[in-house]
This record gives sequence, C-alpha cells and structure tokens, in this order.
Amino acid sequence: MDKFHLEANGYSRSEVNKFIDEVIAHTETMIKRVKSQQLEIDTLKKENEKYKKADETIRGSMYKAEEASTNIKRQAMEEGKLIIEDARKNASRIVNDALLRAEKIELKSDTLERNMRIFKKKLKLVIEQQLAVVDEIEVLDIDDE
Repeated sequence: MDKFHLEANGYSRSEVNKFIDEVIAHTETMIKRVKSQQLEIDTLKKENEKYKKADETIRGSMYKAEEASTNIKRQAMEEGKLIIEDARKNASRIVNDALLRAEKIELKSDTLERNMRIFKKKLKLVIEQQLAVVDEIEVLDIDDE
C-alpha cells in the first residue's frame, strides 16, 4: 500500500483521491471481468446441459439399438431354427417316399423274376412236350415204313 503524505488536516487529499480512483478503476475492471466470466460460466453451463441431454439421448438410442439388434438376432435364430426343422421334416418325408418307392420297385422286380421263372418252366415244359410230339412222329414214321 502506498504511503500518503501528511498535510495540515491529515493525509494529502489529492493522493487519497487518486488512490481511491485507482481502487475504483481496479474494482470496476474486476467487476467487469467477474461479470464476463460469470456470463462465460453460464454459457458453458448451458452448453454442458445441451451436451448432457445429447449424451443421454445418444445413450438411450444406443441402448434401444442394442436391444433391437438383440431382438433381431433372436428372431433370426428362431426363424433359422424353424427353417432347419422344416428342412429336416421335408428331408425325412422325401427319404420315406423314396424308401416306399424303392420297396414297390423291389416288389415289382421280385414279381417279375418269379413270373420269369414260371414262364421259363412253362416254356420248357411246352418245348419238352413239343419235342415229345416230334419224337412220337419219328417213331410213327419209322413204324409205318
């Protein structure tokens, strides 16, 4: 602090007034700075609130997106399981149909083989009978001579 010079009635008025003017100027400058800083603080607080709200919105959106993604995955897996199950059922039905057709074909094949054996036996029998007739004709021809 500055020392003031003494005069007849106390300190020097001009020095005191000058000092007070300096203090007032300094105080006004500080008040202006404080107000400016307070305005900046208020602006930053508002911006901070906006960012907080945006952050909350983004977090909420991310949560909903993750939840939707999980639901979609779950749904896709369930649909995939249903498709696989249907494919298995269809494959089983196709195999069963093929087995039934194969059985029918095998049965027809067995029937044809049996019929062929019977036909061969009957044909052999007919041929043997015809040969017997031919042999009889030879015997008759020889006896007639």
